[in-house]
Amino acid sequence: MSPASPASPTSKSTAPVQQGAELALDDVRLGHRAGQALPGTVRLRIAPGELVAVLGPSGCGKSTLLRTLAGLLPPLGGRVTQDGTPVGGPAADRALVFQEDALMPWRSVRANVELPLAVRRVARADRQRIADDWLRRVGLAGHARKLPHQLSGGQRQRVQLARALAGRPRAVLMDEPFGALDPHTRAEMQDLLVEILRGTGVTVVFVTHDVDEALYLGDRIALLTSGEVLGVPHPRQRDAHEAPGTIGLRRHVLASL
Repeated sequence: MSPASPASPTSKSTAPVQQGAELALDDVRLGHRAGQALPGTVRLRIAPGELVAVLGPSGCGKSTLLRTLAGLLPPLGGRVTQDGTPVGGPAADRALVFQEDALMPWRSVRANVELPLAVRRVARADRQRIADDWLRRVGLAGHARKLPHQLSGGQRQRVQLARALAGRPRAVLMDEPFGALDPHTRAEMQDLLVEILRGTGVTVVFVTHDVDEALYLGDRIALLTSGEVLGVPHPRQRDAHEAPGTIGLRRHVLASL
């Protein structure tokens, strides 16, 4: 799996621009120390500001790869680095977004978004200002005082996304975050992700088993089953799904799975 150039934003954004992290796995063996290692090794370099979609069927190691990048699981072999420095554990500049929203049910929507800022001991007034700004960006400006159970599944995922980005991470690691949503809400969340990431410079690793989701969101697609990394000819352009390059890539990806 080879390096690539950072993605170029297609339009301006009001989000603060920051330097994304470079993430790398060099001959990494994935697995749990108490269990069996997954077959093969992974070589993958993710450039600052790039969105790489990691694609594969259930059980192939996608979530294990994400947790290894996050520092939650040590590799069984090889080397995992951020900006050339070995990843030795979780870090505040790498945020995780899960399929289940993982919100704290006793905290208000605003308080959930404030959480990474509270951990960093950001002043209360600044926490509230930043949280309210992100809730506005994700379309939940009027929901700050609600509890998670008062929101729909799509709204809870918006809160989780706002919480992940409120702390200004340099990398966001997303584990099938829209997999449990209905098709319409899923498409809305994909478009929202594209919009709020545009121009931020954040590096994103997006795990999915949905080929069309990977083709829409990714600058590149990493196929765990074959070890290939493929460039997407028209990333984040829904009207390009019938373009020859996209059709050909889709056929290739489906065949590899």
